[in-house]
Amino acid sequence: MIPVLVIGAGKIGASIAKLLVHSGDYAVTVADRDEAALVRLAARAPVDTRLLNVRRPQALADALSGQRAVVSATSFDANAVIARAALLAGVSYFDLTEDVATTRVVRRVATASQAGQVFVPQCGLAPGFVGILTAATMARFAQVQTVQMRVGALPQYPSNAIKYNLTWSTDGLINEYCNPCEALRHGKRIELQALEGLEHFALDGVEYEAFNTSGGLGTLCETYAGQAEDIDYKTARYAGHQYLMDFLVNGLKLGSSRARRRVLKSLLETAVPITQQDVVLIFVTVSGQLHGQFRQLTDARKIYHRELFGEAWSAIQLTTAAGLCAVLDLHFAGQLPARGFVRQEAVPLTAFLGNRFGHYYAVDRYAEELPV
Repeated sequence: MIPVLVIGAGKIGASIAKLLVHSGDYAVTVADRDEAALVRLAARAPVDTRLLNVRRPQALADALSGQRAVVSATSFDANAVIARAALLAGVSYFDLTEDVATTRVVRRVATASQAGQVFVPQCGLAPGFVGILTAATMARFAQVQTVQMRVGALPQYPSNAIKYNLTWSTDGLINEYCNPCEALRHGKRIELQALEGLEHFALDGVEYEAFNTSGGLGTLCETYAGQAEDIDYKTARYAGHQYLMDFLVNGLKLGSSRARRRVLKSLLETAVPITQQDVVLIFVTVSGQLHGQFRQLTDARKIYHRELFGEAWSAIQLTTAAGLCAVLDLHFAGQLPARGFVRQEAVPLTAFLGNRFGHYYAVDRYAEELPV
């Protein structure tokens, strides 16, 4: 049994713990400062629990003792502390953050990593699987011109004015809608404004819109600068959502400061209900030189909510947790680099989809099949 510490007993942390412990190969300890959340989780899954405040260095060091990996499923602003503690403990580190600045800190920490110890941030869906899928699609081209990545976690039955329900971290959602967005234009890295770049597309007869959001590209812009002409990432929503969110974030300036973002969070969590009946849409399009022609390949996937372990799981809950668990599993199987900072695009797509956790992504797929 491989000992793993999961920090964070919220929706995603609990889901990661359940996937790992039910595989039969991991001894999972879940740590949180919320005792009630730990009690709820322990009642539903055979995990060990531990009260922990990550801001207390000795308590964090004690929690890491004897572990082989730590998963940060807590607030992104704690990731740097956890990564530094993991370095000192010789423990491999994994997280889910979409926060660009946090990932840069983790990478700096990783430069001093020990043999057999890896630092793998940005696991999950986007960033995460979408970067793995995009890199594999790009690799089929002799020369890449344009890469478009569109991802959305959407209510299956939208019924309110913004055609959206809360499905995951509200703080993460607000970061995506407020922070600068990386992109490549003419081979060079640039920053775009969140909630801009509105476009429309259709899949299965359903109309969607997409617009710039922060963090979904992970490290792709850095990896492929000078190798691709244009790369961008946009969040997919039902038509009309962007207009209302732009009014809140920019029109009412609720994204302009931390204090105002707290107001926005309160508004969303009060007025927009949570749903577990959702669908995750992944839509990646690459164009360039392929087999001597200017070609375009598109890979589109839909993952729906389902029941697992006798419980209802939302699609975003499943895809986020499964993405991290698959990468962690591949690390312990020796299928990833064995030391230092590991980018999502370094994860082989075939290995990911063939993994017992990654296989949840291998459903409801629409893609053109070509010989390699």
